Amino acid sequence: MKINWQEFIGRVLNITLFENYGVVYNQKDDVSPAFYEIVFKTGKLTQAFDDGLLLESKRDEQIYKIFVPYASIKCVEIF
Repeated sequence: MKINWQEFIGRVLNITLFENYGVVYNQKDDVSPAFYEIVFKTGKLTQAFDDGLLLESKRDEQIYKIFVPYASIKCVEIF
């Protein structure tokens, strides 16, 4: 089943991802990175493409664009 994401443009999505990992370097010691699992992406849906969704999120007074491929999406909550 395909969802028409166009009808949810402008709504806030909370996306649960399949396993995906990120890296954070300690500011004091750049030689020992910490790996962590990324499980959620949250933001306002701004565009839907054939291969994924584009979210807009604000953090630390900056606006971020986040592209989430459909293959990475496990579950979506729509607010």
